[in-house]
Amino acid sequence: MTDGTRARRRPAISEQEKSLRRDEILAAAKKVFARNGFHATTIADIAKEAGLAYGSVYWYFDSKDDLFHELIAAEEYALRTQVAIALAKSGAGFGYAEAPFRATLCATFEFFEANPATGKLLFRDAYALDNRFDKHLGGIYDRFIDDIATLVVAAQQRGEVVAAPPRLVAYTLTALIGHMAHRRLTTDDGFSAAEAADFVVSLVIKGLRPSDNELRSGTVTNS
Repeated sequence: MTDGTRARRRPAISEQEKSLRRDEILAAAKKVFARNGFHATTIADIAKEAGLAYGSVYWYFDSKDDLFHELIAAEEYALRTQVAIALAKSGAGFGYAEAPFRATLCATFEFFEANPATGKLLFRDAYALDNRFDKHLGGIYDRFIDDIATLVVAAQQRGEVVAAPPRLVAYTLTALIGHMAHRRLTTDDGFSAAEAADFVVSLVIKGLRPSDNELRSGTVTNS
């Protein structure tokens, strides 16, 4: 590099190289979209971030829209994978309702905490695009609701959750999770991802009523 810009690399040749180059372009696009927003980002911006010639990006993606669409799909897969791994590691899939909910929420909050650019893509840019992206985002939302509904049904079968329509319960939980994840992108409430998950689980399972111990200790006072 002699002029402060990245040296452009030769085109990928092997299938492995093509796959790696594609991943590099997606990673670069994630950074640029999050920084500039979808509409202000150009393919040239993405190519520069990836250290590629402008036209090279079109060897892998037909358009900026297609690139963004695939990036959103990849981020959904990464989020759902992280949640699935967290559930498997915790052994929470068959435990009391609090355990799988906590594992799911904690993994979700940790994912967005580690990937703030993804949060910006999902909570900011995707809503400002056309019907294609509205449908894509709606599909992501519906699949996340389905995952939560599966946990709700299992808990209901064990008599641990109120007998309400599972998808309605899952929708309510997903809305709360989404708003919390969005807030954590811009506001520091002094809670770790685990503590935020504990709060939401406690709120959902026990409500806002203070525990007897809190009442006895005077932690909660009447105004």
